[in-house]
Amino acid sequence: MNIEQLYHIYQQHPSIQTDTRKLQSGDLFFALKGPNFNGNAYAQSALESGAAFAVVDEEAYFTVPDKMMLVPDALETLQQLALHHRKQFTIPFIGITGTNGKTTTKELVKTVLASTYKTVATVGNLNNHIGVPLTILSIPKDAEMAVIEMGANHQLEIEGYCKVALPTHGLITNIGKAHLEGFGGPEGVKKAKGELYDYLRANNGTVFYYNGYDYLAEMSKGIAHVVTYGIEGADYNGSAVAGTALLEVKTGDDLIRTQLVGAYNLPNALAAYAIGRHFNIPAATIKQAIEGYVPSNNRSQIIQQGSNTVIMDAYNANPSSMKAAIENFAGLDAAQKVLLLGGMMELGEDSEKEHQELVSLLERTHWKAVVLVGGDFAKVKHPYIFMKNAEEAKRWLEQQAFENTHLLIKGSRSVGMEKVL
Repeated sequence: MNIEQLYHIYQQHPSIQTDTRKLQSGDLFFALKGPNFNGNAYAQSALESGAAFAVVDEEAYFTVPDKMMLVPDALETLQQLALHHRKQFTIPFIGITGTNGKTTTKELVKTVLASTYKTVATVGNLNNHIGVPLTILSIPKDAEMAVIEMGANHQLEIEGYCKVALPTHGLITNIGKAHLEGFGGPEGVKKAKGELYDYLRANNGTVFYYNGYDYLAEMSKGIAHVVTYGIEGADYNGSAVAGTALLEVKTGDDLIRTQLVGAYNLPNALAAYAIGRHFNIPAATIKQAIEGYVPSNNRSQIIQQGSNTVIMDAYNANPSSMKAAIENFAGLDAAQKVLLLGGMMELGEDSEKEHQELVSLLERTHWKAVVLVGGDFAKVKHPYIFMKNAEEAKRWLEQQAFENTHLLIKGSRSVGMEKVL
């Protein structure tokens, strides 16, 4: 059986599943493997639970030949199937990557495009070697736009995703300090994220970029089609209104009142605005779409607890996003401010230095209280409260009697800072 034959089966059963716990009747099951699991062991039970077909890559589990396909590598077959499906479309495929703001930008872009076009986008942050092909395989025949988020923590990862997604358009949100260990330093981050630009340059694609970041202008040289957005001098301009907790964006005569925290989200909102205008969506429709987007999943959420206002931004953290969040919080018009910050991960040999630099940034502003939680905050000098983990920080917070206070909660995913609430 070849990919064309498997694609014929997929067309009859266009719902893919890799986890038997989420399996529904009629699904096409792929037996993927990881360090701690072997999907092949569940292939037969998947069929017994209603799967229409299963793809396995170990002969010992090839037990139902008329309902199974034996392949050298189930993951590679999933990616090949996704590529075959991708080639059936002539619609715009927009690839989004970057250090910070990928998922927020993707959600904003999807929301704007979906106001006018039938749009499919990456669900949540399923932006890896499994999530990218699954997103592509979720695109129906009548889709008019596709938005593919691409995450990476090592070189050549984005290049691999481009070979499956074949993006026609692309956007790098920014280049910052994240996954330094895997990328081999800041220049490695730029090279890895730039793989999206490399693909678009070689394939006559279109790039959208924020003209406030000089490095994106430099990285985009040689790309035939470029659309810029920024505060001034761009194809699409907009600015943040100062002093507001929630981002407000002035674009010409329009004021877009977003539900996003902080001016650091301005490039994300402008990206969605620029892409919408590029695809001929009226400004009034874009405004309505952006204003209607509500962040979730601990990404720049504002939570009211009695008289207190909590900014919950605990989905992830790296030096770039931490710095932006702290500076934004410092600029808020609020009398009492408390920070609970979790450690940053995957920074390699730069970790202690980056944590110490954050402490130096914190020391420039007076805070009601600062609690540093876990990670390499344990190894640096600071005058603040230190807790080993989020559970300890939660107990500390429960013992306080804060009123009329603003709190910022942020940290790397593995620290689990959302537990504080």
